[in-house]
Amino acid sequence: MSVFNFRSISSAFLVAALMVGGTAAHAAEDLKIATVDMQKALQSVEAGKKAKAQLEKEFSQLKKQIEGEEAALKKMDEEFKKQSLVMNDEARAKKQGELQERFMKYQEMRARSQMDIQKKEKDLTGPIIGKLRGVISETAKAKGYGLVLERNENTVLFSLDKDDLTADVISAFNKANKG
Repeated sequence: MSVFNFRSISSAFLVAALMVGGTAAHAAEDLKIATVDMQKALQSVEAGKKAKAQLEKEFSQLKKQIEGEEAALKKMDEEFKKQSLVMNDEARAKKQGELQERFMKYQEMRARSQMDIQKKEKDLTGPIIGKLRGVISETAKAKGYGLVLERNENTVLFSLDKDDLTADVISAFNKANKG
């Protein structure tokens, strides 16, 4: 949630309090707010760990291929720099064109693999995140919280540890998703 949205929400509470009087202010005081670190929860639940391991396994070969091509390009560039001093203009231009073409193919392969990784990660983690949201909702209701914010450095600047439901959510998720 951006600072702008938080200000809008704060302003809405203020306007409501002024319009309704003490009733809205009293309701805001009774609102219990919790936080959950979704990234930590996703990385800590067993299903998240399995998804991460599967992703790493599937793309370790691709990573090796990319690193190999990068090393080959570096070697080709170094050789070209050494040989370019003794090459004629036509040979130098041809070799430079080959090097540029191979570098462009490398960049395309790297970008394509990055998109593949992101898509696969989304496919693997999407269902887990959906289930986590359900567990968060159940946990918050059971503990009497009316609002749950995602705890990260960009949205929640401070919250009390007692209002952080992350550990409870991880535990409840793992218990509900055994097997």
